[in-house]
Amino acid sequence: MSSTRYSCLSLFLVCCCLGLLLTGCSPFSKATTTPLVAARSTSLPLGTTILTYHGHSKKVNSIAWSPDGRRIASASDDGTVQVWDASSGRNVLTYRGHSGPVLAVAWSFDLTHIASAGDDANVQVWDASTGKRVLTYRGHAGPVTTVAWSLNGQHIISAGDDGTVQAWDATTGNTLLTYHTSSRVSQVAWSLDGYRIAVGEANGTVQVWDITTGQNLFTYHSQGSRVNGVAWSPDGKHFAFASDDGTVQAWDALTGKHVLTYQGHSGPVSGVAWSLDGKYIASGGDDMTVQVWDAATGNRIFIYHGHSGPVRAVAWSFDATHIASGGDDTTVQVWQAE
Repeated sequence: MSSTRYSCLSLFLVCCCLGLLLTGCSPFSKATTTPLVAARSTSLPLGTTILTYHGHSKKVNSIAWSPDGRRIASASDDGTVQVWDASSGRNVLTYRGHSGPVLAVAWSFDLTHIASAGDDANVQVWDASTGKRVLTYRGHAGPVTTVAWSLNGQHIISAGDDGTVQAWDATTGNTLLTYHTSSRVSQVAWSLDGYRIAVGEANGTVQVWDITTGQNLFTYHSQGSRVNGVAWSPDGKHFAFASDDGTVQAWDALTGKHVLTYQGHSGPVSGVAWSLDGKYIASGGDDMTVQVWDAATGNRIFIYHGHSGPVRAVAWSFDATHIASGGDDTTVQVWQAE
C-alpha cells in the first residue's frame, strides 16, 4: 500500500472529523445542536481547569471523549466505567460489568457503543446511552490492557498481558486475526486510515502492522525501557510512544526513521495523545504533570500541574481545544489546552 494512499485517505478523514465536530455534529451520526465544551470556554487562559470529576474511588487508568465532545468515559481500578457530561461533570451512567479493575475504555465513532477492557480478561461492549451490555469477548488469557475501535465501528482490537493482539467482530465477537508479540502489550492504537495498528510492548518494543494483511511494517527495539502508550498523528504519517525512560519519541511511520525525542518529564511517561489537528502532542507521567508540546519541533508549550499523583491517561477533545487527564489521585480533570 503506497504512502500516497495512506496520507490522502487520512487527511480526508481528519477534514471530515474536524469540519463536522466543530459544528457540533458527529461525522457518523445525526446532527446535534449541543455545543462542545470548548465552544463555551475558548477565551480562558491556557491550562485553566474547567472541571474536576470526583466520581471514582481508585486510580483512573483510561479516558475517552465521545466523538461529539459532549461526554467523557473514564475507567478505573474501582471496577467501573463512568460516563459523565464534559461541561458540567454530571454523572450520566456508571457501568459495573467487570469483576475487577477496568484498564481501558474506547468510544465507537458513531457514538452508540463503548468498549471496556479489564483485569478480568474480558472486553465488554455496551450501549453508551443505557449501559446495557451487548457482548463480552473472552479471547484473552490474561488482563486486557488496551482496546481500540475501527473507524467504521465494525471491528475492535484488544491486547494485554497474554502477549496477543486480537482483532474481532464488534457485533458477533468472532475473532478475525490474532497477532503474537514478544511480551505483554501496553497499548494499541488504530491509525485513522484504518489500515495500520501500532503496538507498544512492556519489553520496549513498538511494532506497526498492516491490519489487512498481517504484514509487519516496522519494529523498534528500545534498550529495555517499557513502552506505556502509543498514538498516531491524524494524517497517519507519524506515531509517538511514551516510555518508562521519561521520553516520548516520534517516528516516521512510512520510512521507519526517528523524528524527535521529547525529554520534558522527570520520570516514566504513561499517557500520550496527538491532537486531531496534528499540531500538538500531550503526555502525562509519574511526575504528576501533563505536558503539551509542538509535534513538529518538540518545543514545550505548557505544563499542567493540576494532579496530586502520577498521571496515567490523557485525551484530547476532538476539536483540539481541551484535554482530559486522569491518574492515581482518582480524579479526571478537564482543562483548556488552546
